[in-house]
Amino acid sequence: MSNKTLKKLLDERARLLAELGTLPRMLHGSWVERFSVCSRPGCRCHSGDRHGPRHYLVVHEGGRQRQKYVPNSQVDAAQAGLAEYRRVREIVDRITHINLALMKEDAYED
Repeated sequence: MSNKTLKKLLDERARLLAELGTLPRMLHGSWVERFSVCSRPGCRCHSGDRHGPRHYLVVHEGGRQRQKYVPNSQVDAAQAGLAEYRRVREIVDRITHINLALMKEDAYED
């Protein structure tokens, strides 16, 4: 691998690592929207027009899944946080590939 290619990989890795610092609102979890039926017998929800959606973020705490309610006012922020986490995973995957290429060329320590 040429020095130019190594420099490009190192520069890309540095750029990706810097980008990680721009993703402070990341949320690791799954998005769930739930519709429900209430206990009032004459309510419209019993004829198919259910209440909702109610929004939840499913996260892992202490080895168990937990559903955290997300108020309507925070839905956009929560979804943006999930998108940031997806970007973090993309960055980590790319850095892994870069580091493997650098290891192959014995330039991993740079």
